[in-house]
Amino acid sequence: MTISLAYAYKGRNAAGKVVKGRVDAPSQSVATTRVRTMGLSPISVTEVAVGTGLSMEIKIPGLGKGIGLKDLAIMSRQMATMTSAGLSLLRTLNILAAQTENKDLAKILTTIRNDVETGISLSEALEKHSIVFPPIMINLVRAGETGGFLESSLNSVAANFEAEGKLRDTIKSAMAYPTIVLIMAVLAVIGMLTFIVPVFEKMFAGFGGELPLPTQVLVVLSKAMVWLLPVLIVGGIAFTIWWRKNKNTERVRRVVDPLKLKLPVFGPLLTKLAIARFSRNFSTMIGAGVPILQSLAIVGETSGNWVVESALRKVQESVREGKSIAGPLSLEPVFPAMVTQMIAVGEDAGALQQMLGKIADFYDQEVQATAEQLTALIEPLMIAFIGVVVGGMIVALYMPMFSIFEYIK
Repeated sequence: MTISLAYAYKGRNAAGKVVKGRVDAPSQSVATTRVRTMGLSPISVTEVAVGTGLSMEIKIPGLGKGIGLKDLAIMSRQMATMTSAGLSLLRTLNILAAQTENKDLAKILTTIRNDVETGISLSEALEKHSIVFPPIMINLVRAGETGGFLESSLNSVAANFEAEGKLRDTIKSAMAYPTIVLIMAVLAVIGMLTFIVPVFEKMFAGFGGELPLPTQVLVVLSKAMVWLLPVLIVGGIAFTIWWRKNKNTERVRRVVDPLKLKLPVFGPLLTKLAIARFSRNFSTMIGAGVPILQSLAIVGETSGNWVVESALRKVQESVREGKSIAGPLSLEPVFPAMVTQMIAVGEDAGALQQMLGKIADFYDQEVQATAEQLTALIEPLMIAFIGVVVGGMIVALYMPMFSIFEYIK
């Protein structure tokens, strides 16, 4: 196995500017060659120590920046631009590894560059990092390599990821407010039960008499917080660990994903999001020349919902038997009639890619509108919810005082 070492380089570009950086290579001569392929005239190339002593990079699991869709979209767009400008793939990967701001992605690009240098294809090198690069990207790059239109495929990948990132940002912005408000409400309730209710309980104990039922309930909950709060914390941590490990398994998705689509407020939004993702990915795959059966398998995996994925498996069987795509889709409740009818028209007219693109555009707008409506609807509901919960607790705490006043009279 070849061991890559880190080399710090200093070189001068075509404009005469001195550029500094680091490159991984098995030897100094290879590192110097790679600096030259980046369009630089090497001034110095020296080995540097990494991962030892105080210079060791400290990474806390779960707190790293990670590699997001935005990083992949920028990488794909830059790669397409450099490829169209006539740069070789090796030089393109060198430049990307040196210029990308995401350190994790830079390391992976360096590994991919080394793999490509050994003679394997770009898609095969990407497939070795399937956790980072989605199946749609790997297969679009493979189609571009096979058909000789890699630049077009990379642009399709970038456009797809940019649209997907925009949708995700829309959902996050819609969910941010209710999530924060709900967390604040839960913390307020826990704080009142833990610190405020015991004070009132001691005060009421000296008055004698029987406490009203709502106040008794608060006192019981307050006493239970001594053991209930640690149980909730430990249970929450255990559930989080279990969820991260099992959320993508089929047995969990088969139960959870249908429930997501049936949620009273968020269900329609998640349904539209799944349809938008399916339509856009399917259109992109067909436009890149990926075979229909392979495209259906990939868009099913990337749809983000088991209901859509299972429906597309049935479509695969239909297409494999020489039947249409729209037929089995029309039998699935998750796909509205408009979607299946437009797909049927696209199949009949030989314009399936264009129809899928129009469906994706329509549902992108629907997701945007639904998210805005959801934000406007949830805001007063959450305020009312907090008012009822916190206000109800305060009233329950002051009810014994009203009883005391009655005794005084």
